[in-house]
Amino acid sequence: MTQLCPTAKLEKLLLPTDSSEFSEGAIREAITLAKACSSKLFAVSVIETNPEYETIAPQLVEKAEKEARQHLNAVKARASKEGVDCEIIARQGEEPYKYIVEEAAKNQVNMIIMGRRGRTGFKRLMMGSVTAKVIGHAPCNVLVVPRAARLELRNILVATDGSRYSDAAASEAISIAKQCGANLVVVSVVPSEAESPFDIVHSEMQKGLIADKEFQEAEKNIKSVKNLAEKEGINVSGFILAGRPYEAIIDTAKEKRADLIVVGSHGRTGIARLLMGSVTERVIGHAECAVLIVKFKD
Repeated sequence: MTQLCPTAKLEKLLLPTDSSEFSEGAIREAITLAKACSSKLFAVSVIETNPEYETIAPQLVEKAEKEARQHLNAVKARASKEGVDCEIIARQGEEPYKYIVEEAAKNQVNMIIMGRRGRTGFKRLMMGSVTAKVIGHAPCNVLVVPRAARLELRNILVATDGSRYSDAAASEAISIAKQCGANLVVVSVVPSEAESPFDIVHSEMQKGLIADKEFQEAEKNIKSVKNLAEKEGINVSGFILAGRPYEAIIDTAKEKRADLIVVGSHGRTGIARLLMGSVTERVIGHAECAVLIVKFKD
């Protein structure tokens, strides 16, 4: 398959990376995307440290910095081999996410591409705390790539709840699907006793399982996105899903062989613990494919 650039707006990409296995998928797909879009790639590694640690164990900080440089040089060599212009950046400090967000803003990047879990990954959340905080504070969209995921852009799934955040996600998903000739699956989740998703066209028989108001709202949200996609000549299908939202979204993504899930972010917040909606956070944490978090811009 010929690799297409999903959007004309990807002039600069930022790849936060470390030498852990969780960075591999992001490195591979960032280089592939940069090549397809003729983007400049910025690869950044942040060594987590603090003044006290630097005083007690300067040799360990020095070793970590040397390893980070070696890793960045290896990433640059891989990018250069593919004809991608790659600039490497090494930073150190107490809050890695702050330096990543700072570099994204300073270099005016169009997208951040990162792995799902870094060295500080929590077992409870399948996503590292650094990843979560970058998504919460990033000035641009963030693409989270699990290690084994490949971004072929054949089937794209977008979740909608009618909010302004999901409207932004739907707009981005339509743009990518049009550019790449991908199929688009639009889903909306409502509480229900039903075990599986059902096509919006054949959903009348299932209506008894869902409160009328919630059903009508989901139907309206899906039809709105479908109409926009159809006007762009995109092959689109819509599903009302039942059950836990994140599980329904992930299960449908697997069933429809989606290689990209597009979701909205709930934007910036001062609460470090809750930087995104819980559904978005869980989808990112458990999806087998790449997840694009679209930032809502006021």
